[in-house]
Amino acid sequence: MKPLPWPPPISGAVYAGGVQLGAYALEGLGADRRDRVLRGCSTNVDNLAAGRWETLLSSAFVVEEPMPLPYALLLVAVLGYAEYAHGAWWTAAVFLFGHVTATLLVYGVLHGRAGRETRRALDVGTSYGFNAVLGALTSALPRGPVRTAARAGLLAVAAQPLLRRGRTFTDAGHLAALGVGVGLSLVFDYLSRPNRPKIG
Repeated sequence: MKPLPWPPPISGAVYAGGVQLGAYALEGLGADRRDRVLRGCSTNVDNLAAGRWETLLSSAFVVEEPMPLPYALLLVAVLGYAEYAHGAWWTAAVFLFGHVTATLLVYGVLHGRAGRETRRALDVGTSYGFNAVLGALTSALPRGPVRTAARAGLLAVAAQPLLRRGRTFTDAGHLAALGVGVGLSLVFDYLSRPNRPKIG
């Protein structure tokens, strides 16, 4: 059995707790100030088109409202396991890479096509990074049918909201982020192959 690391993998819990506390603090600001803060952190089309690239980072640290407890616990569990298995830097890198990449993919699709309401819509939260880490963690499953089925199942679940009439661009973002994570897991699979050919 793998020994428990020290210090323990608590970065995910600290991150989720900070986001949750921030959400409660925003609720105490009043509707107008809360809306200004959220819009200032949002990676919507208007902000990115205006060159506010800092929102690619700030948007991952705020949510529109406090996270439901089941989701918050799942977020902590996934980030905690990723940190336990691969370390805090790996987890943070995959989280942010997935968050930023999915955001830019959605922006690329919406830019020049979206209506005024969509261009100014709030786009903040932890879900893109969460989906990317979840997808990347499939590389920790047993090789073969189990790993393949897990990847296909997760992608199918993420694609399902896109089939409904009330779909939103964030549904596409979730699928994109999960796809980024699964893509990373395939890269990890290749790099961990014992007999992979050496380059150079």
